[in-house]
Amino acid sequence: MNGFLNESNFLMVEEGFTTRDLLENLLGELCQESQQQAVFVADLGDIVKKHLCFLKALPRVKPYFPVKCNGTEGVLRLLAELGAGFACANKAEITRVQGIGVPPDRIFYSSPCKQVAHLRYAATHGVRLMAFDNEVELSKVARSHPRARMLLGINADSIPAAHPSLSFGTTLESCGHLLQTAKDQAVEVVGISFHLGSRGLEPQAWAQAVATAQLVFDMGTELGHHMHLLDIGGGFPATEDTRAPLEEIAAGINSALDLYFPEGSGVEIIARPGRYYVTSAFTLAVSITALEETPVEQPGSDGRCDSRGCPLSLSLLPNVSLSPLPAPQCVPCVPSVPEPSP
Repeated sequence: MNGFLNESNFLMVEEGFTTRDLLENLLGELCQESQQQAVFVADLGDIVKKHLCFLKALPRVKPYFPVKCNGTEGVLRLLAELGAGFACANKAEITRVQGIGVPPDRIFYSSPCKQVAHLRYAATHGVRLMAFDNEVELSKVARSHPRARMLLGINADSIPAAHPSLSFGTTLESCGHLLQTAKDQAVEVVGISFHLGSRGLEPQAWAQAVATAQLVFDMGTELGHHMHLLDIGGGFPATEDTRAPLEEIAAGINSALDLYFPEGSGVEIIARPGRYYVTSAFTLAVSITALEETPVEQPGSDGRCDSRGCPLSLSLLPNVSLSPLPAPQCVPCVPSVPEPSP
């Protein structure tokens, strides 16, 4: 144990005790106390299983968890204990993970657009690995964090974004210019970063993205950059009912990595799985104020259920109001770490 979990508040449960069992117990207590508030239950054991599955499926890839996906302290402490890195989007997230003891060499400042004050904070706290995809960012880094180690973000998606202004990553045509600009400004570029997002469920998309990254690696090497780090981003399946399971996606990624960045090439591979880790681990229990059962077929009905495929709908009944619920609270559900013997 590295000490990340020592201060966390975990509930130890017996084998076979499910999240549903825990929820029923918690809800019974809350009802007796007249505290009808929303409750999150986090099965951190599920996150452990996801982590082990990820390492088995992608043995060459080190995961960096995006803090913006779920900043719950129990999640962060557990992943830190498991050896994962963290992708932080701003100063607050860097502060949060360093506050639990994560060293700076396990932090990736992944936002391609950073405030100067946040860059300076990263510099003074030893966080060097970060991303860029434009000249303005290069100029800020050159002035405020000259010891940064940069990953050039590329847009590896061949399908144009619905909103191009919201699409991160530079085009292949602009990579040579940005790499040369970085060289001119004495900014160290050590690799390439891309993020497929929702296209991550298409196995062929990974091969295309990795192939594009290899082309840009060659550009950087020719210009004198020491290219040795590839970030393949996120987009991994979060649940088992997706059209492409992790094993299928991983097979395509491994094949592409073996082809374009084989073992022995000196290239380190990282990824940013976010929803993959936490989607199935969290269960939300809420207070339902009123519920009305609507027959599937009735006069005036088209015979279809609502968009959720369920014949139940919420109805505002007379003298019934729906009040805002308090903020959800997290109840981690994994075995507790025993206190050290005196």
